[in-house]
Amino acid sequence: MKRDTLDRLISSTGLIVAVVFLAASCVLFYAHHFIHSQVYDQLSAQQITFPAAGSASLKALPPADQAAMSKYAGEELVNGAQAETFADHYIAVHLSEIGAGKTYSQLSTESRANPSNKVLAGKVSTVFQGETLRSMLLNAYAYDTMAVVANATAYGVLIAGLVLLVLSALGFYHAGRVKTTAKSRR
Repeated sequence: MKRDTLDRLISSTGLIVAVVFLAASCVLFYAHHFIHSQVYDQLSAQQITFPAAGSASLKALPPADQAAMSKYAGEELVNGAQAETFADHYIAVHLSEIGAGKTYSQLSTESRANPSNKVLAGKVSTVFQGETLRSMLLNAYAYDTMAVVANATAYGVLIAGLVLLVLSALGFYHAGRVKTTAKSRR
């Protein structure tokens, strides 16, 4: 096989892969924007606000949870990182206090064994609602994390596509130079 033919074949393959990479980066950028926007819209619609700095609600938390929550003190909950913090360092703490460290499943089992205990039934209901909210916030965190990963991947694929595009152009240029050099030697 002639050198210029080989250069054109490799460059054409590189060009096709570059176009695929550039298209994939567009899809990944769109995925990031779509997911991140959905998470923002859904969380902001809930109008959840972190306790203000120095508030009694914040001071009542254990030191590690207090430190995590203080980062967002007074802010509206609108992104995945905030959702994780609120779920794990605020709701989880309160649920643990309400249920004396027991899970919803454990409290529910106790309540079914003692159906006349209204206080326990109230705790079961409150813990169920809290765990439901907590799981929704953690799902928002997971989706927002996927958006961050999609964004980082989009940049990586975009850069790879651009590099392949430049290499393909250089390959076509080289193929033309090889053919011209071969003609001039005859």
